[in-house]
Amino acid sequence: MDTAASPADTGLTFRDATDADVDTLVVLIESAYRGDSSRAGWTTEADILEGQRTDPEGVREVIKSPDSRLLTVERDGRVVACCQLEHRGEYAYFGMFAVSPVLQGAGLGKVIIAEAERRARETWGVTEMHMTVISVRDDLIAWYERRGYRRTGRMTPFPYGDERFGIPQRDDLQFELLVKELV
Repeated sequence: MDTAASPADTGLTFRDATDADVDTLVVLIESAYRGDSSRAGWTTEADILEGQRTDPEGVREVIKSPDSRLLTVERDGRVVACCQLEHRGEYAYFGMFAVSPVLQGAGLGKVIIAEAERRARETWGVTEMHMTVISVRDDLIAWYERRGYRRTGRMTPFPYGDERFGIPQRDDLQFELLVKELV
């Protein structure tokens, strides 16, 4: 497992999102995963899902939830990334992770996930981080495995027919649970 630079070394600042960030965060998340703009980065889902990845209501729900926070990551006063952390008892859930496509591949993701893990451990005292990833996203799963996450083989169905999560372009989508021990 590799180590990441500290947030200070990368010029990143982390803060909890507010209602004022909702529109900016929706644009960021959409740009990282859907449409032609997402093809500038490597996290695109444009070939397997069309339509939206999230919407203002979904982002606002994460911001308002008492057991959740949406970390907003800025560089030079501009939002460049975000991730959701949710306290779920003995573990934290990591989701809604997005890095601006034009900045992907430069090591920011490593720094952000390491900071998210640190905050979950220190804030909630959790010993594990959980996330779900679309099981056909081999490159993304491999990236998380290099960060210490392990595949569990535990699958949940993709919400076919609920366009809030996108319009599937294939019929074999499901989510796999990935888990990392936080020490």
